[in-house]
Amino acid sequence: MCGITGWVSFERDLREERPTVETMTMTMARRGPDDEGIWVTEHAALGHRRLAIIDLPGGRQPMSVRTPDGDVTLVYSGETYNFPELRNELLRRGHVLRTTSDTEVVLHGYLEWGEAVAEHLNGMFAFAIWDGRHNKLVMIRDRMGVKPLFYYPTPDGVLFGSEPKAILANPLAETAVGLDGLRELFAFVRTPGLAIWKGMREVEPGTVIRVDRNGLRIDRYWSLRTAPHLDDRETSVAHVRDLLDDIVRRQLVADVPRCVLLSGGLDSSALTAIAAGQLSGTGETLRSFAVDFAGQAENFVATALRATPDTPYVHDVAKQSGTDHEDIVLDSAALADPETRANIIRARDTPMGLGDMDASLYLLFSAIRRHSTVALSGESADEVFGGYQQFFSPKVQQADTFPWLASLTGESPRRTFLNQEFGRALDLGRYIQDSYDAAVATIERLDGESDFEYRMRRISHLYLTRFVRVLLDRKDRTSMAVGLEVRVPFCDHRLVEYVYNAPWALKTYDGREKSLLRGATADVLPQSVVERTKSPYPSTQDPAYATTLRNSARDVLADAANPVFDIIDREGLRRAVEADTPQAMPLARRAIERALDLSLWLDIYRPTITTS
Repeated sequence: MCGITGWVSFERDLREERPTVETMTMTMARRGPDDEGIWVTEHAALGHRRLAIIDLPGGRQPMSVRTPDGDVTLVYSGETYNFPELRNELLRRGHVLRTTSDTEVVLHGYLEWGEAVAEHLNGMFAFAIWDGRHNKLVMIRDRMGVKPLFYYPTPDGVLFGSEPKAILANPLAETAVGLDGLRELFAFVRTPGLAIWKGMREVEPGTVIRVDRNGLRIDRYWSLRTAPHLDDRETSVAHVRDLLDDIVRRQLVADVPRCVLLSGGLDSSALTAIAAGQLSGTGETLRSFAVDFAGQAENFVATALRATPDTPYVHDVAKQSGTDHEDIVLDSAALADPETRANIIRARDTPMGLGDMDASLYLLFSAIRRHSTVALSGESADEVFGGYQQFFSPKVQQADTFPWLASLTGESPRRTFLNQEFGRALDLGRYIQDSYDAAVATIERLDGESDFEYRMRRISHLYLTRFVRVLLDRKDRTSMAVGLEVRVPFCDHRLVEYVYNAPWALKTYDGREKSLLRGATADVLPQSVVERTKSPYPSTQDPAYATTLRNSARDVLADAANPVFDIIDREGLRRAVEADTPQAMPLARRAIERALDLSLWLDIYRPTITTS
């Protein structure tokens, strides 16, 4: 796992721009604390920061192959889980491979198959290749968008990087945010290809981008397609289990310490049980980590979202699976620490956070990194198998908007949070509707599919192509900020394609959420977990956390010149600080957290905000 960056310019000699490329590369030092590499030729410059996972001495980058017609050079971030098979195939085809790294396999795969190499890869990846034979740059991103990659077209080429900060370190890139970027900050719709920063774009998942003297061209090599599901329930459950066994086995491969993130929910518990069983066969004990909060047992109050605390279920799984388990217990002071908030904003380059849930994730990853370099996560199982409450709400099922927004009652807090002038300029209601209409227009309907099944297909598609990318970006950027690689087995495209096309009646055959996953893994799970209802990522209920937030917000309110009030409503923030009823406090807390994020982001990045 690594950070990549680069600059292609057909009108200047980049050999004279090495210091700028070094600066771009250094911005991602936390993504790659183990090594740094720079490669520069006349019209292309590539930078790489490495987090060594496989073939520690042999996987250095940028990695080049010299051909009679020019060098072909790669910078690569991610993991290719089927690289052993591809390596053997390339050897049979006559390639000479000098390392056991997946990086070299990807590079020689490009030499063998060209841009079609993407179709051969199973994994999470984002990489760029300068092909000196044709003087072109090729950028490729994995199917689900697990690994990030951004680019910034220039008059004579392009800048690119794993994170916006690498691009913004180049003087050619403007640190500005326009209307659409601002809308993305508040609409929560994640438009494919759109970055927050003006002039910057995101390499869309499942696409190939090539840049040469003729300009920039984008081609799609994968998308989530509709297909008939012909397997019965028993066959479907068995196939899901077979896939999970294979996926976990592949994703446990690493030359560094590994672990699992365990929440006590069905998703992470299933991965933990399968991984522990596989490692026990080789005499290895799996490490597992869970997040908890000081005083959580005393302060926990059941809600419609979180009916039960995680810890008892975590311990049931750890005991049955025989893991070497540790609870990472966080206190409110650490969660509310402004430096923690600043680290998260720097990691993500935007204030699109989730308050204490972001802080706890960052602190959890920081603690895990002292023991492990690779962690398996249950992220995206809810999107794949249908785990959210919204899937089961008649109101949401019939709504013509994004399902995670359809359940909101009244005016969205994200909109009332804005000051009136700013809110009118954004026109979020129209933006969300246009985005939704564009998203559902691409969803294919199966011949003979009922109206209800098609509705459920649309909801699943939206979660898998829009919502999940918010969560994947959050997890990648937060984990890589501390040099931890988080792998997401439920994003394996084979599993996604198979379950997506299973009819909703099959996904809920036992009358509950995630029936296929429960049926496929019940034999290795404690009964308590099998019967547990869905509970989202935990949030602290310690009153001390809310008190600290209010005090920080009062400091913001005391600064009459704070630019955050060009965006948010000052009186709205004041009301949030003074909220004292149980009904108002959850919304007030979210508003305060968002205001603090925005204020700090404006102070750190000092972006030019344009609403015209």
